[in-house]
Parts: sequence; structure tokens; C-alpha cells
Amino acid sequence: MDLNVAGLKHYSVVDGPGVRTAVFLQGCPHLCPGCHNPQTQDFAGGRWLNVAALAAEIAADRRVRGVTFSGGEPFAQAEPLVMLAEILKKAGCHLLIYSGYTYEQLKEKASSDNATAALLAAGDLLIDGPFLLAERDISLTYRGSRNQRIIDLPASLQLGSPVLSPLHFCGQGQSNGC
Repeated sequence: MDLNVAGLKHYSVVDGPGVRTAVFLQGCPHLCPGCHNPQTQDFAGGRWLNVAALAAEIAADRRVRGVTFSGGEPFAQAEPLVMLAEILKKAGCHLLIYSGYTYEQLKEKASSDNATAALLAAGDLLIDGPFLLAERDISLTYRGSRNQRIIDLPASLQLGSPVLSPLHFCGQGQSNGC
């Protein structure tokens, strides 16, 4: 199975906690004004990579224990990302997923889309919501606008409603181990 990728960033320290590999997906339906990655919006762009080969490349680097799926919109390619996520989780990787959809929208979609449900279940953290230029705040950790949340996915799925990660409060006058 293949995945349409805009690019990879190895050894990123800005796309989630720790040193990570960021996988930037190609294609996004949100088209947020002021988007940080506008080159990833066109579904016709990018390059197609084999999921198993990409997983092997990422998992082979033992210095990286975190992976971020960013955009474009990761949930636009949920099925191949589930395959990638499952391989990376078995290799011990922490998984952060960015989405322009809210957690609530994704949960609704997951009720009729198994790939969306499986990708949510594979993630450790979700940064949800569209980038809103009017809410832009560069002091926030891992987010571009105040409406976006850092959600603890396992806790949220267990509880049935969004649980904010302690990382959500970083950059807001709180230390919480940030």
C-alpha cells in the first residue's frame, strides 16, 4: 500500500515531544488561510511512497522514538496511515497526529469509518482543529492557534470525551514539565 507524502523531516524537535520524524502528508480539504504548510494542500502533489518501506526507514533509526503525522490532512489518508502506525507502534514509537478536524468530528467520522477509528486508536496525542489566523499564537507549544488542542488519545478514547494532555498547557504560564 502507498501513501502520498509531501516530505519527511528527520530529527525534528518542533513537531512534538522529543526527537521525532515528521511525515508530512500531501492533500488537505481544509485550506486554512495562513496555513503553515500550504504546499501540502494540493491532493495532486507529493510523491507516493510504499508504507512498508517508509516504516522500515523510520524504525531503523534508533535515535528517533517519536513520529508525527502532519499535513496536509492525515485523516484524508487514514487507511495507509493505519498500516504505518501499526508498524511504528510495534517498534516502540510514540505517535502524534495533527488534524484540521476536531476530536469530536473525528469521533463522528470514526463511527462509520474503520480506518479513522483505527488511526485514532493508534495515536498517543492528537492536535486537533483547523488553524485559525484570528487565533494565531506563536507562544503555544506545538500549535499555531488558540482553538487547537493537544489531546491525550488513549485517555480520551477510554473516557469517551477529549482529555487535554499536560502539554496543552505548556507556553501558557504553566511549567507541567514542559
